[in-house]
Amino acid sequence: MALTFFFLFFASHLLYCISGQSNSMESVPDLQNTMYTDVDGYPCVRLLSLSGAIGCSNPGRDKVVAPIVRFENVDHVSELSSILVSFDEFPALFTRLSTDPSFASKVGGVLVEPVIDSQKKLNGFSPDKKFPQAEFAPYHNISYEWNPIGSDIMWKSYNFPVFLLTESGTKILQEFVLKSKDKKEAYTSNVAEFDLVMQTMKSGTHDSESCLKEGTCLPLGGYSVWSSLPPINASSLKPPKPIILTVASMDSASFFRDKSLGADSPISGLIALLAAVDALSRLDGLGGLSKQLVFVVFTGEAWGYLGSRRFLVELDEHSDAVHGLNHSLIEKVFEIGSVGKGLNHGAKNYFAHAEGDSSAKNQIMAALKHAQESLLSEDINIASASASNPGIPPSSLMTFLNKNPKISGVVLEDFDSSFVNKFYRSHLDDLSNVNSSAVVAAASLVARTLYILASETDDVQNSTLAAINVNVSLVEQLMDCLLDCDPGLSCELVKKYISPASTCASNYVGVILDEPSSTPYPGYINDVPRFIWNFLADITSIPKENNSSDCQQGCSGSDEVCIKAETDGKGICALSTTRYVPAYSTRLKVESGVWSILPPNASDSMGVVDPVWTESNWNSLGIRVYTVQTAAYDWVVLFGGIALTILAYLAIAVTRTLVAKATKRD
Repeated sequence: MALTFFFLFFASHLLYCISGQSNSMESVPDLQNTMYTDVDGYPCVRLLSLSGAIGCSNPGRDKVVAPIVRFENVDHVSELSSILVSFDEFPALFTRLSTDPSFASKVGGVLVEPVIDSQKKLNGFSPDKKFPQAEFAPYHNISYEWNPIGSDIMWKSYNFPVFLLTESGTKILQEFVLKSKDKKEAYTSNVAEFDLVMQTMKSGTHDSESCLKEGTCLPLGGYSVWSSLPPINASSLKPPKPIILTVASMDSASFFRDKSLGADSPISGLIALLAAVDALSRLDGLGGLSKQLVFVVFTGEAWGYLGSRRFLVELDEHSDAVHGLNHSLIEKVFEIGSVGKGLNHGAKNYFAHAEGDSSAKNQIMAALKHAQESLLSEDINIASASASNPGIPPSSLMTFLNKNPKISGVVLEDFDSSFVNKFYRSHLDDLSNVNSSAVVAAASLVARTLYILASETDDVQNSTLAAINVNVSLVEQLMDCLLDCDPGLSCELVKKYISPASTCASNYVGVILDEPSSTPYPGYINDVPRFIWNFLADITSIPKENNSSDCQQGCSGSDEVCIKAETDGKGICALSTTRYVPAYSTRLKVESGVWSILPPNASDSMGVVDPVWTESNWNSLGIRVYTVQTAAYDWVVLFGGIALTILAYLAIAVTRTLVAKATKRD
């Protein structure tokens, strides 16, 4: 009788549970959505070089599943754990990882919670080296500390996954933990499941040469953009003018792949360059200047100066990508570095790090001083960098000096002897880390300096320079578009030229998806370089008599380019010298879609030390959290089930015996 009651109770309870869930779960995906919660985050990924690997990855071929434990409680556990840490404790976590092997053995994965006002809570955080890319410096003192707070953690290898949670991901995780805590039983555990399985780990290809051979990785790279003002007439019979080359970078790096904004370093310099070109483009008579103004925005500079090195190779090879340029015509290089933190007590302070022939350096400094004097009302100060510095700071100019030590150049920066950016190569180098008025002032200084240098006269009147004015609104728009997600790349300025694939700009260089070309397929080019190409092509173009001509039938002139084609499917033909230049390691070659490593060339000093960075392939990246029963409870259930089975068997045997006896008596 008791057994019958137990069975009826169990069956009715089961039916109630099924009916209670039937309204909400009608399919397997519904069941999965109920059991698992996806959490958004930015991953640290696996990168490889000729000498090994850096970055993060699951340790093998499988997903990592481990209980979630807060960093401060990890000493109380002995099993592999998913460490949940707030970002203000993140540096302490990785310091301990490097010094405590026992602690490191407990780390199955790391979930990093973003912290509001992290910049204020941290004195600084830079995962890069104290001398970034020191191996490429054109001088011997590579122990100098340009980046004193650099921790070097982004250049090490970690055989566990690490994700920086998004704001929404943090909220979801907090709600999950809180909900689980409210109904927590002693036999359950909250776990995180990390899907950061890298193809290079699965195949055992742990360096660039082996992974390229096996096809488990792709080279880092992309496309740089160059343009001239006014456009270069390559078919002209007139002797070409000497070139003033102005450069900036568009890519950055950080510990977390897709969170590489680089607001001060280097995007503030990029925005200053774009604003300076815009200001100069509104002047008349640029064709009468003694020098040709050429502007280049490099990508891949954070990973071995890929853009500038490849640019010089293309010049040597006289490729279509640099048609109209000649290396021997480059007279001066003017680089715009980090300029977003130049504001100090109301004044805008900048430092010129010069290199090369003394007379040319003096000419550049004189032009900068002249430009500064014409901007006296703006309270802008320019000074030569300290003579005690070992040389120029990490910059694209290093590439030009390694190629030609006699070339003259200057790097305009917001620091003298060490970075003032306390979040160099960190995801915290965001919009809040730069000042728009400092960028405007730098753009004004650059635009007027370039005009003076291109004029090649000592008597450029201040009244003439007064006509060169930077559009403050444009700078603010560019900052909102390139350094924020609201509006981000959905801003009107960007959507005027391209149809962006994402809202938030990621200034990580990315990988080369196809064979490099001077006319690449737009789908293989990231949003930011496509925008820069269209923007520069537009503002540097010469107006045509027929402004309504679209690109559907192709542009008639060889010097014409098609701009804004993404926005309406038609585009507009414009007379402009604006080109894409492939950016990838000079130690690589590709044949029929297969990449291979070239032997080092003794004449290419930077190529000899080139790490040749690649990025591992993967199928998917993600995190999800759910609740599981503990192993102890599983054993209890197992033995309980066995015991219940035995008891049921005995009960049935006893019942059958009693029934048999009762039947015989009857």
